[in-house]
Amino acid sequence: MTTLLPLPFFLGASAARAAQVCELNGQSVSPSNGSTTAGKTGLMRCKDTASGEIQREQQVQNGVFMGLVRFYEKGKLAREHSLNAKGNIQGRAREFSPTGQVLREAVYDDGQERGLVRSFYPGGQLRRATFYTGTGKDRAFVEFTERGQMAMLRCGETPVLAPVADDARLCGFVGGSSQVELFDARGTLRSRVSYASGKRVRSQEFYDNGKPSTLDETAGNRRTERSFSSEGIKRRETEWLLVERTAVRQREQEFSEKGVLVRDQRWTPAGDPIRDDSFHLNGQPRSRSVYSGAGSARMVEVTEFYDSGQRAASGRYLAPGRGRQVPVGTHQRFDEKGTLIAESSFDAQGRVTRERAWNESGELQRDDEVFEDGSRKAFTQ
Repeated sequence: MTTLLPLPFFLGASAARAAQVCELNGQSVSPSNGSTTAGKTGLMRCKDTASGEIQREQQVQNGVFMGLVRFYEKGKLAREHSLNAKGNIQGRAREFSPTGQVLREAVYDDGQERGLVRSFYPGGQLRRATFYTGTGKDRAFVEFTERGQMAMLRCGETPVLAPVADDARLCGFVGGSSQVELFDARGTLRSRVSYASGKRVRSQEFYDNGKPSTLDETAGNRRTERSFSSEGIKRRETEWLLVERTAVRQREQEFSEKGVLVRDQRWTPAGDPIRDDSFHLNGQPRSRSVYSGAGSARMVEVTEFYDSGQRAASGRYLAPGRGRQVPVGTHQRFDEKGTLIAESSFDAQGRVTRERAWNESGELQRDDEVFEDGSRKAFTQ
């Protein structure tokens, strides 16, 4: 089975097939016509028909394209690699700039990248090093800016990036947890990351002004995420419970532009909501939702408040899941003095069956029976 070449080589091969003439041992051949190369051995050379510039060199062994392959652009070597008998890349493969500087270097095993794959800036500085296990998946990598500062890092299960990076130390495999600083192309600090035994335990991102934008910390089976405004004020904090390969949200708090708590939500270890509180900017409660029960019988008691702290409304809902809520029982509304002013009764299907209203003196103004079609009449005992 022939493995597709990595994108850079594949594109180069496509470009090399455009309008060219090829020869092998002084004889005209066509790479797309196997009969012209059958049984032959040597180095096939292909040139552009218009300019005469060499575009491709490829070894042929007894009619099989096997061995060294080189692609040229405007007469300059651009890519080179070797093919095995199955047509897959084997051994070292490189890409070059027009000045001859190596831009990418990798080692292949039967078409799969293996070990450290390096890419470079045109000036020769290391740009990225990625470690491949031979399964086609990268295991760890490190990236650098053109200034030579580290820009990105992902650790593996064991140190694998030496000698281009000391990931034994950077990833916290030796000497305790690490602290790594990452920069952008301008030399601005973008994040600080800490690792312990290859696992990220803390990361902090920064705005252009140096203020923190996010903070992510892990301790044991708990993970905490925080986000901040560009002024450094905390706007959100989320706590997660780490369970096997997933994370279950346990608590989430939201804050105003001035850092005042405006919402506080909590969940069970299974991910079911327990409580949801919101607040006015003056610190008084805005609403409170308290959950109880389980499954189809799960309920939530909701209470709303004026900014004075006085209760404004209350009622119960069936909350069987997926955010669905069905009003049940009696729901009440109050004025700012705490006087009952309205009341609605609901059946088990969430349909309103009775509505009552009082004036501020507590005198009953309306008492209606409500029917399924929305019509109503004065309630009678």
